[in-house]
Amino acid sequence: MGVTKEKELKVAALKEAMTTAQGVVFTTYKGLTVLEDTQLRRELRAAGVTYKVVKNTLTAIAAKEAGLDDLIPSLNGTTAMAYSLTDAVAPAKIISEFVKKNKLDKDEKLVVKAGIVDGTVIDAKGVTALADLPSREVLIAKLLGSMQAPLSGTVSCLSGIIRNAVYVLEAIRKQKEGQGAA
Repeated sequence: MGVTKEKELKVAALKEAMTTAQGVVFTTYKGLTVLEDTQLRRELRAAGVTYKVVKNTLTAIAAKEAGLDDLIPSLNGTTAMAYSLTDAVAPAKIISEFVKKNKLDKDEKLVVKAGIVDGTVIDAKGVTALADLPSREVLIAKLLGSMQAPLSGTVSCLSGIIRNAVYVLEAIRKQKEGQGAA
């Protein structure tokens, strides 16, 4: 019995998601209530993150085809995949915050298995570290703030130099006028 066309399409879709997404997180979902699952999906969707339950065998085939062999050992038990095509941090951040907010780590209902960031497989600790990064907007604001601080200091310094130069030139002008009148 050969591989069905439907399974080939699923493997191709998984491979494409894993290779084109900025960030991917693989989790367990065993024991989540319908309400918890619905709320998680809603939060992920609002951030532009796709979330779906995946079959380990098909995901392993897709990972192997994509050159992501390090992911395969994490594919056991129930597995769900959350990914974003535009934001590497969003899937990790939303899932981590959801686990903390709903205290799901105590029951191990939603456990991070692994992730992929820019084509590199990371373990659960790496996903947690990624989730703890400040948002893109905060990082940009910090960068701009750090760039602006020396610039404002430089402008202040330059204006002081210019002001002193004006005073010196004015003093020289007055001195020359005084010499010309005498």
